[in-house]
Amino acid sequence: MEILGWIIAVVMFAVAFIGLVYPIIPSVFFIVGGFLLYGWIVSFDEMGWIFWIIQLLFVVLLFGADTFANIVGVKKFGGSKAGMWGSTIGLLVGPFVIPVAGILLGPFLGAVIAELIFSRTGLKQSLLTGIGSLVGFLTSIVTKGFVMLLMIGIFIVFIAI
Repeated sequence: MEILGWIIAVVMFAVAFIGLVYPIIPSVFFIVGGFLLYGWIVSFDEMGWIFWIIQLLFVVLLFGADTFANIVGVKKFGGSKAGMWGSTIGLLVGPFVIPVAGILLGPFLGAVIAELIFSRTGLKQSLLTGIGSLVGFLTSIVTKGFVMLLMIGIFIVFIAI
C-alpha cells in the first residue's frame, strides 16, 4: 500500500506543479490532497500536528503569494486597481480564449485593457502596467514553486523520520 500511496502523492504533486503555469488548476489543493491521500492510503501517523501547522502556514503563504506578486508587479509599474483586476481576470480567462499563449497574454492584455478603459491612462502607461502584471505573474510562479518544493520536502522528511 505504501507504493500506491507514494504513486498517488507524486501524481498529485505533479498536477500541482502544472498548476503553476496553468492557474486554473488550484496547486495548493493538489499538494495538500497528496498529503491527505498518502495518509489515507498508508498512514497519518508520521504527520502529526506540527506537520499540519507548518503546512497550513505554507498554504496561507501560497494564497497570499499570488495576490501580493500581482499587486507589487502592477503597482511597481504605475498601475491602478483596475490594472490589478484586469490582470487577474486575464489570467483566468486568457488560457481559454488563447490556448497556450493565453497564460502570458491574458494577464498582460487584461491589465492593459482595464487601464485604458477604467483608469483612462495613456497607451504607454497601460502597456507598462501590462508588463508589470506579467512580471508579477512570473515572480509568483517562481515563489510558489519554491514554497511547494519546501512543502513536499517537509512531507518527505516527516514520512522518512
